[in-house]
Amino acid sequence: MIDYISGKISELTPTSVVLDNNGIGYAAEISLQTYAILENKSEAKVFIQSQVNPRDGSQIDYGFATKDERALFQLITSVSGMGSASARMVLSSLSAEELRAAILSENVAILKSIKGIGLKTAQRLVLELKDKIVKGEGSDSDALFQGPSNEIVDEATSALTALGFSKPNINKAIQKILKERPNATVEQIIRTALQML
Repeated sequence: MIDYISGKISELTPTSVVLDNNGIGYAAEISLQTYAILENKSEAKVFIQSQVNPRDGSQIDYGFATKDERALFQLITSVSGMGSASARMVLSSLSAEELRAAILSENVAILKSIKGIGLKTAQRLVLELKDKIVKGEGSDSDALFQGPSNEIVDEATSALTALGFSKPNINKAIQKILKERPNATVEQIIRTALQML
C-alpha cells in the first residue's frame, strides 16, 4: 500500500494531480482543498488513499496535501451511504476545521448545503461522526486539531469525577459545552461544567 508520493507536479487540475517520481507519473484524484495547497508549486508530497470503485472493481487513488485531510476522508467514507466521490465533494466544500465544527455543533444546514448531500445524509454524518470527532478520530496526530482532543475531554472528566459528580451528568454537560464551544480548553470546560452541574 502506498502511503505518499512525492515528486514534480507534471499536471494539476482542480480535481486531479499527476506527480512525476523518477520518470513514473502517478495520478490521483484530489479535493479543492488540496488543489489550493498545491497550486503554484512545482513539487509536492501527496498522501494517498486507495479506494476500489464498487461499479467496476477498478482502483482509484485519492491524493491529499495533508495527513489530516486524508484522515477526515477515511472518516467520511466510513459513514453508511458515503462513497469516495461524496467524501471528496464534502472536503472540496468545507475546510477540515469547518467540517469538524459543523459536525460538533450539529449544524445540519451547512452540511446540507454541500452538493449531493441531502437532509438524511447530513443528519447521518452528524450522528455517526460526532462522537468519533470528539474522541479525536479523523485527525492526524501531527496536525493541529481544532476540535476538542480526547485528552482534553478525559482530563476534564477525571477532574469533575474527583469533585464528586456522576459520569453520566459529566458527559452530558461536556457534550453540551463542546457543542457550543468546540475549541474550549480543559479549564473552560471544567469552569462551565461546574456552573451547570
